[in-house]
Amino acid sequence: MRTRSIACLGPLGFHRTAYTEWGDPDHPHVVVCVHGLTRNGRDFDTLAGALAERCRVICPDVVGRGLSDWLPDPAGYAYPQYLADMTALIARSGADRVDWVGTSMGGLIGMMLAAQPGAPIGRLVVNDVGAFIPQASLERIAGYVGNDPAFADESALEAYLRRVAAPFGPLTDDQWRHLARHGGRRAEDGSLRLAYDPGIAAAFRGGVADVDLWAVWERIRGDVLIVRGAESDLLLRDTAAAMTHRGPASARLVEFAGIGHAPTFMASDQIAAVEAFLFSAG
Repeated sequence: MRTRSIACLGPLGFHRTAYTEWGDPDHPHVVVCVHGLTRNGRDFDTLAGALAERCRVICPDVVGRGLSDWLPDPAGYAYPQYLADMTALIARSGADRVDWVGTSMGGLIGMMLAAQPGAPIGRLVVNDVGAFIPQASLERIAGYVGNDPAFADESALEAYLRRVAAPFGPLTDDQWRHLARHGGRRAEDGSLRLAYDPGIAAAFRGGVADVDLWAVWERIRGDVLIVRGAESDLLLRDTAAAMTHRGPASARLVEFAGIGHAPTFMASDQIAAVEAFLFSAG
């Protein structure tokens, strides 16, 4: 594993986007793994480690998260900036085409890129997000994102994650510990905080409503794997089923029991589903 960064341009200047890279840096098969709203690229350590024997894996910290810079204006935390940054990252990779694994927000970024004419996206995995996002799920997220709690130590942060991220499913103690270890940052006052800029919540401050992305979904071409937690409140079962009939002709769906929003790709069956999709001959 290698930790690197790239300079990306926004309306108020450049910012640094950090990423971890796995596997042979010259491997022609590149897979980009992009995390959810409040998470970071280290969420994919287990998956990346499994994939890295057969490809090169790049796991960015989207701006405002993890080791990446924070934006001077929280209004910049929006998909136009995320798309621009990820386009720069793909260019840095040197690959003409990349496969994409995106969880929640990362899945939306992948969808929006893949829907563009001439997009450099090959196979696309959208993890527990899709063409319609209900208001209720966004209200749940809005209830905790941006709160910026302080923690006495990593154990307290882990306890918090176990509560707010309970829909991730039955993770092991080591897996929760991993998420906590890479999910915290030291604030200027010495306290332990979550590893993201509370300003990412700016998009939620005016209230939330249903999000309809069918027009985006129906422009996507190529192979798509839809991953869903069977108890998810963000990717509803009816939406996921409809996504296999509308849009990408080859879209297929896999669900994992006992999991809500969202599968973490830490369990062997989840990893196996991604491997089978990315490395299949068809």
